[in-house]
Amino acid sequence: KPGKGKKGKSHRKSRGKKQKKPEVDILSPAAMLNLYYIAHNVADCLQLRGFRWPGAPKGKKGKNKT
Repeated sequence: KPGKGKKGKSHRKSRGKKQKKPEVDILSPAAMLNLYYIAHNVADCLQLRGFRWPGAPKGKKGKNKT
């Protein structure tokens, strides 16, 4: 039916509230297997898991393919 479009009302229950992320075990076997494939060394491993040190180089958000 072409006359009908989207209605203006939206049904959001939790407006403005962020959903809590579940706690993830970073030492689980699945996490370790994933880390094995994505990390190149120990420093990279720690940085990927959120343990950054002062003066660490900040990574680029997007990769430029040319």
